[in-house]
Amino acid sequence: MAVESRFVVIRHGVEVQTFMDKKAADDYDKMLDMADSLTTMLSETPFELTDELKEDLSIYLAQNREDVLIALQAKKAKPVAKPAPKKSAKEIAKTPKDEETKV
Repeated sequence: MAVESRFVVIRHGVEVQTFMDKKAADDYDKMLDMADSLTTMLSETPFELTDELKEDLSIYLAQNREDVLIALQAKKAKPVAKPAPKKSAKEIAKTPKDEETKV
């Protein structure tokens, strides 16, 4: 008999999603909490937004919170590592055999 642990995210009495890993369930629940807060904030704006648009926008912003924080300059972007330049066939041919075998 197999035993499985499952972590269920429940919102307003409704089962939203099931996860096999507690950290993923906690992260998803945290994202939904952020989306709820953003929906409340968007409800107080002077703009006329449908409830569906508020909810979709809130979820999008919560899912992309890292990019939002960078856009708001609350967080610095991580530097992107540049790949090492590739050697051409001529450069490889010029490489002495001694250098190729060094580890």
